[in-house]
Amino acid sequence: MKTYIVSFEVTNLNAAAFVEALKSYNGYCPISSVCWAIRTDKTAVQVRDHLRAFLAATDRLFVVRSGTEAAWNNSYGPKYDEWLKTNL
Repeated sequence: MKTYIVSFEVTNLNAAAFVEALKSYNGYCPISSVCWAIRTDKTAVQVRDHLRAFLAATDRLFVVRSGTEAAWNNSYGPKYDEWLKTNL
């Protein structure tokens, strides 16, 4: 299982469906309103292609596999703080 960072700019029209698509992965954690971490066996290209179905032509998407070091401040609470510690 790999962890990916997904950064995005989506229109309000597509935002709810896009978030539901992010939640469909094996694990997920919101990092900010426009950046989430997800867990999956898929490649970055496969993740991009899956999420692309929920984007408008002008929306933006960036998917990168998580590296070996991470630091953050003020996560969305202890549940997500632990998720990030475990999966990044």
